[in-house]
Amino acid sequence: MSLQFVSFPPATSQPATGLIVTLHGWGANAEDVASLLPYFNLPDYQFVLPNAPYPYPYTALGRSWYDLRVENMYEGLPESRELLKDFLLSLESSTGVPLSRTILSGFSQGGAMTFDVGSKLPLAGLVVMSGYLHPEAISPNNTNIPPTLILHGTRDEVVPLQAALKARTTLESLGVPVNYHEFNTGHEINLEMLDLTRNFILNALV
Repeated sequence: MSLQFVSFPPATSQPATGLIVTLHGWGANAEDVASLLPYFNLPDYQFVLPNAPYPYPYTALGRSWYDLRVENMYEGLPESRELLKDFLLSLESSTGVPLSRTILSGFSQGGAMTFDVGSKLPLAGLVVMSGYLHPEAISPNNTNIPPTLILHGTRDEVVPLQAALKARTTLESLGVPVNYHEFNTGHEINLEMLDLTRNFILNALV
């Protein structure tokens, strides 16, 4: 099994300044993420948007990185973890952009995958929107986690704010540079989040 994805090369005719990989949440898909790309205003960068490997149980078009239903909680996570890791490691040969100039980002379940897999790779940075930590996702011995931007709504009823606070504390305890922002919103992505993400990417890939 390998991950299906959509790729958007730079709007310019020049080689990509950097690579941005964005992971959708539970029940969404790569096309949902693609609708956000114009708001990033990063014409010099290439975007790669993978689809999660598993079908979503409630709609035909949705995808999932693993099951979140209580009776099957986290089923499929080990397989998704390996698939995503292999996918990220393969991108340099297909895009010409090294991991050191690649940003991994994700929303909700995609944010959890970003924490989990991204913390173990030499990426330029991680962006997590409304995300959370899997149990034992971050090793206490891992001191090489990339700089991380955490964005979360204070009124999030799907992934409570406490998840973001726990992630920030965990990463900061390991010496990771963390850029943390809260918003008076629910479980969603807003334009201010995208603007902060854009600035983070530009600073990480100078």
